[in-house]
Amino acid sequence: KLAGCTLFITGASRGIGKAIALKAAKDGANIVIAAKTAEPHPTLPGTIYTAAEEIEAAGGKALPCIVNVREEQQIINAVEKAVKTFGGIDILVNNASAISLTGTLETATKKVNLMMDVNVRGTYLTSKACLPHLRKSKNAHILNLSPPMNLNPMWFKNHCAYTISKYGMSMCVLGMAEEFRGEVAVNALWPKTAIHTAAMDMLGGVGIEKQCRKTDILADAAYCILTKPKTFTGNFVIDEVLLREEGVKDFDVYAIAPGHNLMPDFFLDVEIDTTAMKQERYGDGGGTWYIDLKTKGGSAGFGKPPVTADVVMSMSSADFVKMFTGKLKPTLAFMSGKLTIKGNMALAIKLEKMLSQLNSK
Repeated sequence: KLAGCTLFITGASRGIGKAIALKAAKDGANIVIAAKTAEPHPTLPGTIYTAAEEIEAAGGKALPCIVNVREEQQIINAVEKAVKTFGGIDILVNNASAISLTGTLETATKKVNLMMDVNVRGTYLTSKACLPHLRKSKNAHILNLSPPMNLNPMWFKNHCAYTISKYGMSMCVLGMAEEFRGEVAVNALWPKTAIHTAAMDMLGGVGIEKQCRKTDILADAAYCILTKPKTFTGNFVIDEVLLREEGVKDFDVYAIAPGHNLMPDFFLDVEIDTTAMKQERYGDGGGTWYIDLKTKGGSAGFGKPPVTADVVMSMSSADFVKMFTGKLKPTLAFMSGKLTIKGNMALAIKLEKMLSQLNSK
């Protein structure tokens, strides 16, 4: 279906971007790998050149381009090179993204700039550069990897800057779908559950992958969208919902650990425990507890900690008990807004591993 089509994919050297590229390559598509990593990264897998090799091996044609979407000239140069090499652009996938799950006072200005530049400005400028060529295509598509806009304050309070930047990508879908209706289809795609990528490993630490699905589910959902006529536009698609509509019944094939509980992704409301909310609202007799892992021998207790805390976590007493008895995963508590974290996020992430060791004893 995508044979001979040219896809311009940002952030395609690894993860979700590469998975979408490989799915299209099986049809014999041309893939422009617009990503930053030209030299091997010390901790992240893959470069634009290793991705190009995989795409060619899968049956596609690849054009690796060094593109930092913060640099408009790099975007323009890559678009010109793509048109010169393949004769045009049929599909743009805005996948490149930056993330920092930090509160307003904890988010350094350079991190705010990074998220706004990559997520909002990068998506906008890449779309702008590709649109003159997309308008010449018979079945032009722009696909942004961004969420449906959910104005529940829960999704703003813990990571306001990140939320604004991702919703900025979604607003590009709203605006451009109407502006180019009849010429270019513009849609958003978002996962129902967490997806196992290098970014998720950094956020959740060792063992988080068991609560995730493979990137394949997003690749399959993206393929469904990109093979639809351009009348399918202005939609905020959730991967599992679309694939169920397309007749997929077995979702275990997408799980890293079939049968394991999956973590819902950001911006999608999960069922809320109303009893815990009532307790939180009216005060539940909670207080301050500390766990000291800095002082030799360690200690735990009630009240003010003996040394300055590196991480401060806040939650209702009911959820606190659930978390320490293994009934509520810290990562899920954080992602669903039940747990707020201030301070050193890297240390906070280690909590899940520590709790699982405690519960196993």
